[in-house]
Amino acid sequence: MNWQELSALLVLATAMSFTPGPNTTLSTALAANRGLRHALPFVCAVPVGWSALLLICGLGLGALVVAAPLLNGAIKLAGVAYLLWLAWKLSQARQLGEADAANLRVGFWQGVALQFVNIKAWMLALAIVSGWIAGRPDPSQRLALVIPIMLAFALASNLSYALAGSLLRTWLSGPHGTGQRLVWFNRGMAGVLFITALWMLAL
Repeated sequence: MNWQELSALLVLATAMSFTPGPNTTLSTALAANRGLRHALPFVCAVPVGWSALLLICGLGLGALVVAAPLLNGAIKLAGVAYLLWLAWKLSQARQLGEADAANLRVGFWQGVALQFVNIKAWMLALAIVSGWIAGRPDPSQRLALVIPIMLAFALASNLSYALAGSLLRTWLSGPHGTGQRLVWFNRGMAGVLFITALWMLAL
């Protein structure tokens, strides 16, 4: 892979990893509501799930998603339904820690599974495979280079958003712990998930 291709990949990785999406939204919301320690399993799950998805696409299995409309539709509907459910649960959390009571417990394996029902993640993985890996004389070496790069960007972006969320915890609790700021914060995060779900549905 020459430096022009690597530069283009780094630009894409930066744009796709650090712009808001379901993963970064959940990382922020989980850390804000439950603390950074409780958000870390999800933060670590995102790069693991994303790397596994990219590997599957790199091995050619991802083409089935494009070739089979029913499978594509099933993944899309499952992802949309899950995001809408998370948005609803998040909107119900009105005090710090109430995310537990609202069953907003998105742990490691849920975070991994979320990558496989995120049609945006599938499309990005397929775009990377088609643009940087497939049809090249050294696909295995390229895949071995691309996966750690994308893993590092996914970890860095979600950890950054989680840190931001954890730093907001004291401010979100509001004066005397009223939590009104947290209510609007959670509603805003739920709104982002809702809009993302609608966007995925339109893809």
